[in-house]
Amino acid sequence: MLTLGVVGTNWITQQFVEAAAASEEYQLTSTYSRHEDTGQAFADKNGGQVFTDFDQFLRDGNAQVIYIASPNSLHAKQALAAINADKQVIVEKPLVSNPQEFAQIKAALAAHPDVRLFEAARQIHQPNFRAIRKQIAAMETLNGAMLTYMKYSSRYDDVLAGKDPNVFTTTYSGGALQDLGVYVVYDAVAWFGKPNRVHYYATPIRTGADGKGVAVFGYDNFDVTLNFGKTTNSYLPSEVYGLKDTIVMDNAAELNSVIYHAADGSTKKLSEEPDDNPMLAEVRDFAEVINNPKDPDNARHYQTWFHLSEIVNGVLYDLRRKASLVFPADSQD
Repeated sequence: MLTLGVVGTNWITQQFVEAAAASEEYQLTSTYSRHEDTGQAFADKNGGQVFTDFDQFLRDGNAQVIYIASPNSLHAKQALAAINADKQVIVEKPLVSNPQEFAQIKAALAAHPDVRLFEAARQIHQPNFRAIRKQIAAMETLNGAMLTYMKYSSRYDDVLAGKDPNVFTTTYSGGALQDLGVYVVYDAVAWFGKPNRVHYYATPIRTGADGKGVAVFGYDNFDVTLNFGKTTNSYLPSEVYGLKDTIVMDNAAELNSVIYHAADGSTKKLSEEPDDNPMLAEVRDFAEVINNPKDPDNARHYQTWFHLSEIVNGVLYDLRRKASLVFPADSQD
C-alpha cells in the first residue's frame, strides 16, 4: 500500500483522500497545512500527522506519494521540492501557472527518473470520457463542439463582500479559466488535439481575475467553443457535432450522462453509471503506474497523460495572453 501525504485541507483534498481510501491503494500518513488548527481538524477526521513546515513534512511525513492541492501559484515550488525529495507527486489542476514553470518541472523529473508526476485532471481517467473519445474517432465528419462548465462559486460571495479569496485572485494564479475552464480545455485538447489558434473573451471581476469567459479553439475544418465561469450557473448541455450526428453530454466536466444521436435519428447511451467519488478512477490509475512504472502499458499511459498536461498548460497560457490576464508567477517568463 502506498503511503500518502497531502498538501491542503479544503474540500477537494477531502474528496481525494476519500477516493484514495476507497481504492485500497493508499494510506494517509501526513498532512501539510499553513495553519495548524485547520491541519489538525483534517487529521482528526482522516488520521495521520500534521505539519506546518513543508520541508519537515517531506522529510518526516513518511509518505511515498504527495498530493498537492494548495493555491495554484504554490504548485510549482511545492511540486519541485517533492520531486527533489524523490516523492511521487500528484498535483491538482492546473498543474502550474505557465510554460516556464512546466519546463522547471520537466528538468527536475529528468534529474529524478524514478519519480512520476501526475496532474489530477480527473475526468480524463473516467470511462465516460473514453467513451466520448471513441465515438468521436468513429464519426465520419466533425463540425465542432460547444463545451460548457459554469458553476457559481460560494467564494464569489466573498468577492461581492469586498474580500479577495485565493481562487479569485491573480496573486494566486486564480480565476475562472484556471479553475473550471481547465476541465473543458482538457476535453477539447484530448478529443480534438492542440488547436491551431485560440481566442479568449474574458469577463473580469473586481479582483482583476476572470469571473467567466468564452474561449474559441480553431482547428483545420471546425471551431470548438468553450463556455465556463464561476460567477453564475449554466444548465446547458455540451455537444460534439458531426454532420447529422451529435454527442450530447449533461456536463462537459462531470460527464454523468452521454447520449449519441445518430444520423438516422436513433440514439445510443454511451455513458455508464459513474463512481460515487469522481476521483476514484484517477487514483487507481496513478497507483497502477506508481506500483508498476516499467510495465509497457503503464509507461505509455503515463507519457500520454504528461504530454497532454504540457499541451494544456501551454494552451491555458496562450488563452490568458489573448485576454491580457497576467499572474505574478509570470514575472519569471
